[in-house]
Amino acid sequence: MATPYWIAGEAKLGDDPLEVFSPYDGRAVGRTTLAVPQDVEAAIATAHQAQAACASAPAHVRAAALDHVSRELSTRVEEIAAVLTAESGKPLKWARIEVARASSTFRWGAEEARRWSGSVQRLDTDPSATGRMALVRRAPRGPVLGIAPFNFPLNLVAHKVAPAIAVGTPIVLKPAPATPLTALLLGEILAETDLPKGAWSILPVTNDVASVMVTDPRLPVVSFTGSVPVGWAIRDAVPRKHVTLELGGNAAVVVAPDQDEDDLAHAAARIATFAMYQAGQSCISVQRVFAHREIAEQLTTKLVEAVQQLGTGDPADDTTDVGPLIDEVAARRVEVWVEEAVAAGATLLTGGTRSGAAYTPTVLTDVPRDAKVSREEVFGPVVVVEAVDSIDEAFDRVNDSRFGLQAGVFTHNLQLAFRAAHELEVGGVVIGDVPSFRADQMPYGGLKDSGSGREGVRAAMEDLTEERVLVLTGVAI
Repeated sequence: MATPYWIAGEAKLGDDPLEVFSPYDGRAVGRTTLAVPQDVEAAIATAHQAQAACASAPAHVRAAALDHVSRELSTRVEEIAAVLTAESGKPLKWARIEVARASSTFRWGAEEARRWSGSVQRLDTDPSATGRMALVRRAPRGPVLGIAPFNFPLNLVAHKVAPAIAVGTPIVLKPAPATPLTALLLGEILAETDLPKGAWSILPVTNDVASVMVTDPRLPVVSFTGSVPVGWAIRDAVPRKHVTLELGGNAAVVVAPDQDEDDLAHAAARIATFAMYQAGQSCISVQRVFAHREIAEQLTTKLVEAVQQLGTGDPADDTTDVGPLIDEVAARRVEVWVEEAVAAGATLLTGGTRSGAAYTPTVLTDVPRDAKVSREEVFGPVVVVEAVDSIDEAFDRVNDSRFGLQAGVFTHNLQLAFRAAHELEVGGVVIGDVPSFRADQMPYGGLKDSGSGREGVRAAMEDLTEERVLVLTGVAI
């Protein structure tokens, strides 16, 4: 039986089936349909028509809807995690964490919806403005087209839907074609709320149809998470729209010489886990490690040992740490990039083999700086570790990238921590941990080719809105 898509809160089915297959073993795990043209039009038209109703919906209505979604996700963790694992190949242990994070994201949305109040500014700082006060509030820019990726098919959907509902703006969501089922299941939960008709739609469409939606003037905001070329192409195609982009990265870690043996064991374990989790298919998975030469050999040994201890195989098995990539094409690309690096002089310390869509967790060293595994986003279970002679060199190597999403620095030196925040050309610096750390309420986004705008519930709410000012005259301040 096909899973329906959602148009203005109503379940629909089209004529063109969309089969969903397991990246692990290729079996069919579900089916939906592509949205028919009239339903695409209905989703956009009702979103456009619902602007006033959504914007005027009381805060308690928006918050109650978000609270309901949060509760249902937390109640149905095992059910939703199983769907997420089946369609994405994400190990079940990580799928459960993603469902819990999505529940938290919607809970934050509910809390922020209740706090969304604006600010008061006194204007009598000059004699000419005596008796004047400004009420500064934020109003929605207009309906949002949300385009979500395959690697976090629930929580990155949540980061588009929850802020839109919280500020009172309609959203039309396009899930990734490879992983639509989790988002459509979320639609079942949203359909149980009292949000205005047209507040949300979730519809699978082809990329050609999505391109038409991007240019539709009734969707003045585009929130995109995905590949760098597609993201910037969207920005170029609609320069007068408000476009937020959360794109790629090749996140780096710096390990300072002040780390003792226990510190290095901890750093190695964290790097191993978060270079390989999601099979490396995370914008902030650890891809590059720059360790001070004083401790580099010791760290590298511990890192290889930690990587070799990671469990691989069936993502539905609770002992699996690293599952397959999203498909065999992605795994083959990773395979080619690693082979190119080794042919150019890199040393393979562990891993480096492919079976179907699975690629073994891989550690490389002595990698040429122009190799793709150093310069581009691998988006696979590969980490490059290099020794450096100074922190200056480490920071220069981190910044020698067209990406700038997040970086991690393992150090106990407070001065170095603040220096890293000042000098590293990234959207976020994590001290004492890997760059893969993300709290869903914090502002999150990158510099350079890593995108523009910020996610994180409150930050995204601000991005989806614009300031409007009401000046009151003749009031006592």
